[in-house]
Amino acid sequence: MEDWMARSKKPCQTRTRRLVLVMGMFASVVLVFRSFSFNTRSVMSPSFPLLEMPVLQKRSPSSEDISSPNSMRFGEFSLLSDSTNSTQTSVVIEVVEKNKTSEVKEDNRVDEDGTNMDGDSDDDFEVDGDGDPDNEFLIDLGDGFLLEKIKGPDGYITLEKSKIMKNGSFREQDSVGKSNTSLVLEDVSGLNDGFPEEKNVELNNSTNPNKTNGSLPSSPSLVSVVPHEDGLIREKVDANANGTSIPVVSDILSKVDDMGASSNGSIMTNSVSTDAGSVSMKKKKKKKVNPPATMSEMNDILIKNRASSRAMRPRWSSAHDQKLLGIKALIENAPIVRADRELHMPAFRNISMFKRSYNLMERTLKVYVYKEGSKPVFHQGPIKGIYASEGWFMRLMEGNRQYTVKDPRKAHLFYLPFSSRNLEFSLYVPNSHNRHNLVDYLESYVDKIVSKYPYWNRTGGADHFLVACHDWAPYETRHALRRTIRALCNADITDGFKIGKDVSLPETYVRSARNPLRDLGGRPARERSILAFFAGNMHGRTRPILIQHWENRDPDMKILGPMPPGVKSKMNYIQYMKTSKYCLCPRGYEVNSPRVVEAIFYECVPVLMSDNYVPPFFEVLDWDAFSVTVEEKDIPRLKEILSAIPEERYLELQNGVRKVQQHFVWHSKPVKYDLFHMVLHSVWFNRLNQIKIR
Repeated sequence: MEDWMARSKKPCQTRTRRLVLVMGMFASVVLVFRSFSFNTRSVMSPSFPLLEMPVLQKRSPSSEDISSPNSMRFGEFSLLSDSTNSTQTSVVIEVVEKNKTSEVKEDNRVDEDGTNMDGDSDDDFEVDGDGDPDNEFLIDLGDGFLLEKIKGPDGYITLEKSKIMKNGSFREQDSVGKSNTSLVLEDVSGLNDGFPEEKNVELNNSTNPNKTNGSLPSSPSLVSVVPHEDGLIREKVDANANGTSIPVVSDILSKVDDMGASSNGSIMTNSVSTDAGSVSMKKKKKKKVNPPATMSEMNDILIKNRASSRAMRPRWSSAHDQKLLGIKALIENAPIVRADRELHMPAFRNISMFKRSYNLMERTLKVYVYKEGSKPVFHQGPIKGIYASEGWFMRLMEGNRQYTVKDPRKAHLFYLPFSSRNLEFSLYVPNSHNRHNLVDYLESYVDKIVSKYPYWNRTGGADHFLVACHDWAPYETRHALRRTIRALCNADITDGFKIGKDVSLPETYVRSARNPLRDLGGRPARERSILAFFAGNMHGRTRPILIQHWENRDPDMKILGPMPPGVKSKMNYIQYMKTSKYCLCPRGYEVNSPRVVEAIFYECVPVLMSDNYVPPFFEVLDWDAFSVTVEEKDIPRLKEILSAIPEERYLELQNGVRKVQQHFVWHSKPVKYDLFHMVLHSVWFNRLNQIKIR
């Protein structure tokens, strides 16, 4: 009897073992998938044991990776459950040095006399480096680091600093209100410039997880960046107090410059010592930086972009499209203009096409201005200061009866009346170093337009346009508004500006909103005794170099730093421009500068000193007829370059400045060929060259 009972128990025990094994395997699979969800959504359940989180392991692909229920392939890495092999540890490849990260600059934009250039008391914030936070994954926190943005398979994970605590931790905040998770980042402020050639980091979970070898300080966490064969970045954060790894596998849209580089142009990687052995990664070559585009090369880009337009084909046909195609054909076959009393012919690429296009715009163009949006972000732009262009255009466009229509079905173009300056002023949290809420605000506005009207969906926004002068506008509009025609002051071809689609908006410094033409003009060409003039604050990388080489070095070159505040200094600044042959226009933090239009305003030949800057109305104006371009690298040769220009050529340039002046001034009531009409025409002209038919 006892033998029979013993034999009957064996099948039960076998089934129980199998059931436990199956449940264990199922739990492992759930563990891996929940961990992967955490990585992409930046949300971790408190009930999820950190010791059971999978780690990121560098290994060769094998059949076990594919077949095992405890692993998942992601690129050339595997996510492995700790239960599979408890000795496996994550591979830390790179540690980013503090002073190599991109930093959000906070800058009081002030006039040469020390007063705010926009007439307000608040600050303006600029982005150092390429100005593109989407391409930055680390933001300098002062004494530590901030992992700003990770792009995962299902969207963005945003990490924002709220408060630096004593233990060096910060709070992770999701822009859409997801739960918060505390992460800890290592303080690596003691590292030298660039990445170390060799750095051994010992990670031993079984003994002391915080023990490090080499000059790296011990810390409960590391930020690691792993080069991947597809040119993107795989990234991981160690964020557990007991040293257990939490993998965050994501594609970082980051420029190599932001990660720091060695003197030979390569990214250095670290050697890592683990229980499984030592892993050493090869150097990753720094992304090649192309030389700045010359004016001739930008001309070629314009022609190429027109020939290969990427504007979205409309989802359904419209009678307006057929009409605009006919107008486009008329412009391309415009009768040749031999002489013109209103326009300076040498200043235009093709005076015949411009005249025909402008006249057809006056007779044909209808614009619908969206009524949605509340002030001050919408329908209320600045009309004084350096951002005045967006405010003046908004006010004149919304009050115009010739071009605007109340019925959107009659419109050829749709205007999105938002102010990038007021968006920053109203929503940006000072010192937060985060602008994602500004982007979200615009995206919500677009969602409202899309849900209420059918016109956006017809072309994906290709027949919509915006006018924005703040330096952050390219970043704020690069996603939800990427197909729109963007009139931008910050017209940088390395920062997403598309020649032939987007419009370079003049940054005009309006000193008096009641009388925008006050002090217009300057001395005749032969009465200008100063060869070159500049005065201003030391924003960006170019101006300090200019001051270093030319301040108080030559009596012919009036190169100054910031002028003291006061009315007298302001008048001196204007008089310097009125009596100088050439007015230098070096870039600030971004490529644009109000000095370009100021020089034209005071009839001084502008010298563009901003690599990759697309000057205003580039699609119709030939800037070689009234300006000089000097590459930033040639600043030491500045006087040599300007002195080599023959007097006869200078007189032609200065005459061209006086003749094109009418295109760069605002009027309370728009007049033909003025700044309002030139902006509207460039939007119209670029739309005609982008239009497609099904």
